Amino acid sequence: MTSKPQFMETSIPVRLRDALTGYEWRQDAVGRSSAHVFHLEADGRVPVYLKTELADPLGELAGEVARLRWLTSQGLACPDIIAHEKDGKREWLLMSALPGSDLVRAKLLQPVERVRLLADALRRLHAIDIAACPFDHRLESRIGEARARLAAGRVDEDDFDETRLGRSGQDLFRELEEMRPLAEDLVVTHGDACLPNFMADGDRFSGYIDCGRLGIADRHQDIALACGSIEHNFGKDLVSAFLEAYGNFEQQAEKMVYYRLLDEFF
Repeated sequence: MTSKPQFMETSIPVRLRDALTGYEWRQDAVGRSSAHVFHLEADGRVPVYLKTELADPLGELAGEVARLRWLTSQGLACPDIIAHEKDGKREWLLMSALPGSDLVRAKLLQPVERVRLLADALRRLHAIDIAACPFDHRLESRIGEARARLAAGRVDEDDFDETRLGRSGQDLFRELEEMRPLAEDLVVTHGDACLPNFMADGDRFSGYIDCGRLGIADRHQDIALACGSIEHNFGKDLVSAFLEAYGNFEQQAEKMVYYRLLDEFF
């Protein structure tokens, strides 16, 4: 465990500071979000997570709040919102901690069991009627957001996938526009369907986390990122086990590449 980070001492809103007195803080380094994420624990109190980011038109915390509330309304497991604060300089989101571990760290399960849980969780999300989802991440919208992030200097060229390292964001954006698929197989997607964003408690799926990119998009948005995460964490052999468990899906190679390319901007 670590103590509260120094910048928190003066910037954290009073209401949150009082609520979190006595907690031990540990920064969660998993993921690529621009937000700072902390896991807080204290004897005799329930564990919680705190996210904070600088106030920014391109920030994701307000969108995550709306998406968590919507997921809850759909009967899907995700963190409860305890508090959402803004002070003009920073934004703060305090959430409950879901039981168990994410699918990278769920050591009680074999990797093949974890990829099957991921497949089942995505099937359930993708089965929701898109008419019920208010969040639009179709390519028209998503490419516009990628352009805005590139213009704002928010695209980390040093964090590109190995096959794209050394290329510029401008170069990748031209490719993004040129390779845009003509049709989209629209479902409700998680948007960042990597193993650390899905939780398991024992042998059961326990919920979706890091939901700030959830929205209506081509199902390849999730499948492409899930396959990449599985290959990175467990090797190529389990990608086929994931696709078999997901079922009833005709993978399009060009879309698998395209949605990994799109993810470089987020």
